[in-house]
Amino acid sequence: MEDHILKEGDRKLAFKIYLYLGALFITSLVVSNLIFQKFFYWNPFGDFTVFGAPLFEISVGVLPYPITFLITDLISEIYGRKKANQVVTAGIFASVFSMGIVLIANFVPAIEGSPVNDEIFNQVFSLSPIAVVASMMAYLFAQYIDIGIYHFWKKITKGKHLWLRNNFSTFLSQFIDTFTVVGLLCVFGVLPWDMFYGLVVSGFVFKVIVAVLDTPFLYFFVYLFRRRFKLTVNQEIQI
Repeated sequence: MEDHILKEGDRKLAFKIYLYLGALFITSLVVSNLIFQKFFYWNPFGDFTVFGAPLFEISVGVLPYPITFLITDLISEIYGRKKANQVVTAGIFASVFSMGIVLIANFVPAIEGSPVNDEIFNQVFSLSPIAVVASMMAYLFAQYIDIGIYHFWKKITKGKHLWLRNNFSTFLSQFIDTFTVVGLLCVFGVLPWDMFYGLVVSGFVFKVIVAVLDTPFLYFFVYLFRRRFKLTVNQEIQI
């Protein structure tokens, strides 16, 4: 990869954008962990099931989660592997910290006149430690693998064929994410094993659809970056 040296003003702008992308990444990740207990259905293929699991009955937590993969791919493309890994590490810290705050809030008793009492608060925000650990482990595996595969294909293609590394890295990492989290929940008895295959297939297919749909957005944002900072193919910004 070629490093692109920026002027001072452009370097500050590039760093500011990197911070905003990191903020969006961390927000999406934390929110996905907070809202995962609500499930919804989306039936674009009608009443269709896979291994007994409907396509698609999924947690609302998956709605912001694909954004994290789009952002890490964008950071990988423009800022390089090191900066993408830094954002992932910050996301882990933010997730653990936010879960700790929620657990403390669950422990503190509500006063008699509180608009939200303990029962309602705990019902909405009570977090299964196993579910949180499973989610964090799946996230850790998936994100680092996504970044690694992305840069492998970027090196092989010499910065060309953006769609190839974007989709190949995301497809594999999303499968690992889905397989890991569902597998751990089954191992610890949170979910029955007879739901394993259906939930893995349903979750993975949904994430693949989202990954394909986000490819044009990645092309658009990469185009804007390259035009604004005068980057050639395979050049990365050093900040």
